Amino acid sequence: MTTRPYVIDQLISAKSIAARVEALAQEIHDEFEGTDKLVVVGLLRGSFVFIADLVRELDLPVEVDFLEASSYGNSTESSREVRILKDLRGEIHNRDVLVVEDIVDTGHTLTQVVKLLAAKGPARLKTIALLDKPSRREVDIRADWTGFEIPDEFVVGYGIDFAQRNRNLDHIGKVRFTDEG
Repeated sequence: MTTRPYVIDQLISAKSIAARVEALAQEIHDEFEGTDKLVVVGLLRGSFVFIADLVRELDLPVEVDFLEASSYGNSTESSREVRILKDLRGEIHNRDVLVVEDIVDTGHTLTQVVKLLAAKGPARLKTIALLDKPSRREVDIRADWTGFEIPDEFVVGYGIDFAQRNRNLDHIGKVRFTDEG
């Protein structure tokens, strides 16, 4: 597959991300303090770097599980059709659950995932997103915690990809297509 030529301009530095993850972990700790085990559910694939850094900062007993949902494929635009590609392996009934999302854009993916997981009967179900683009929201949903609110830009890095590239960047970058005037 070929993509249009592009460059990546830094939007959020690795240092800023690390500081925000540490602060978010403290807020999550305060919310779930006393839980016997927090099930942290990462939405694959984009959240894998965020979830790894977040759980290392949590001073709580955690279990990590993953759910894979897709609404993008290799496009820069959401299809608005959310497909569950991989369900949880573990049980979440009567357990405290934190869903970790990389980015809330239109809101369709997070809405569908929350409905799916709520039907499994968790004791508490909370959500966190590294990035939020409220200007693109099409459904009424907000994560309980948000790392950064960003403008309507296509971003990559820190686990987020463009056509399976750039996940390995330690920062969040804005994609700028070089063939645009």
